[in-house]
Amino acid sequence: MGAFDTPGGLKRSATDLEGTPVQGSARTPPPALPRRLRRILSLDDFENEARRHLPRPIFGYVSGAAETNASLRDNRSAFRELGFLPRVLVDVSKRTQKVELFGRAYAAPFGIAPMGISALSAYRGDLVLAQAAGRANIPMVMSGSSLIRLEDVVKANPEAWFQAYLPGEPDRILGLLERVERAGFGTLVLTVDTAVLANRENNVRAGFSTPLRPSLRLAWDGMIRPNWTLNTFLRTLLKHGMPHFENSYATRGAPILARSVMRDFGAKDHLNWRHLELIRERWKGCLVIKGIMSKEDACTARDSGVDGIIVSNHGGRQLDGTVSPLRALPMIVDAVGATIPVMMDGGVRRGSDVLKAIALGAAFVFVGRPFVYAAAIGGEAGVSHAINILASEISRNMGLLGINSLDEMHPDRLLRLSGVAGTRP
Repeated sequence: MGAFDTPGGLKRSATDLEGTPVQGSARTPPPALPRRLRRILSLDDFENEARRHLPRPIFGYVSGAAETNASLRDNRSAFRELGFLPRVLVDVSKRTQKVELFGRAYAAPFGIAPMGISALSAYRGDLVLAQAAGRANIPMVMSGSSLIRLEDVVKANPEAWFQAYLPGEPDRILGLLERVERAGFGTLVLTVDTAVLANRENNVRAGFSTPLRPSLRLAWDGMIRPNWTLNTFLRTLLKHGMPHFENSYATRGAPILARSVMRDFGAKDHLNWRHLELIRERWKGCLVIKGIMSKEDACTARDSGVDGIIVSNHGGRQLDGTVSPLRALPMIVDAVGATIPVMMDGGVRRGSDVLKAIALGAAFVFVGRPFVYAAAIGGEAGVSHAINILASEISRNMGLLGINSLDEMHPDRLLRLSGVAGTRP
């Protein structure tokens, strides 16, 4: 029985690693939970706390998207347009949210999405995320634009996945693949929606830049947020030196303050389907392609031999105006069929969101920003608490929907709120 299985109804909501009920159950928060986390009742609460904890440029980088934030808003709006049709008088005492993906059983149907430079938000952020995910038995996808060596992350969590931003040069592609394979990663996620750099004007307005530039604004923000300054920034400098982009290529990248950073994150407009074929031929592990938003690309990816697809608009951070992945999900699932798992990310904040995505055909769901916020304010304990909150919501909602397994979550459990009874999304 998995960590989040719930025989006997509310006897065992999602639990932390010691088996203590999380917040939202009938008992008070366990004494082991840090005081700062006891008032966190939802994933959105983490964002509110992180806004106060992080310097404005750092928070702005995590929270912001591209141009007008239209895609960022639509990622949430799409979920609000769907309502549930629950069934009653169903014995739901044996409900479980365990799911199998790529031959591995996970305790819940969600994982941690790749997020760059997490170690600026939380001390050793990628390690914190990896360790919490490993303890909870959910997947964590390490970002290629991280500040911690991929070898260190896979050592902390041997089941972690690695996400790569690959250039269009075959020799550099093969060099990085060899490094990732040698480190021991079994799953490679290729992000494909970054052909050119997005217009992140929100970052500029927040005072964030790449390379990171020291400024009076950043210094002042650090002074008025001493917790972050002492426990994340200065602690990192004293113990590990100036952070570098560690995993862009087979060798170490530039420090975050260096002007040469842009060479690592410049346009990747030469990358094409032939490169994917090269990667598939070379990479013997599980290969997932992330950033698919059209059924045509989904079919091409399937035919190229990928093992899975993540429907994603990069959290609204690339082409502003791209629709929510939830809107594109059903047509991609229909086009690909049952040949490979279709996953999604973007806008997931509640257990109800996870279940709506599954009803529309998602085999799995990934969540990004809330876990970075949780790591920032609570370290590994914060991430574990976030995982427990989301898993508890899924378990509770499954009971209220009248289902015992995720296989029972079909489109007929949903109603588009602008529609009428009997209308499918």
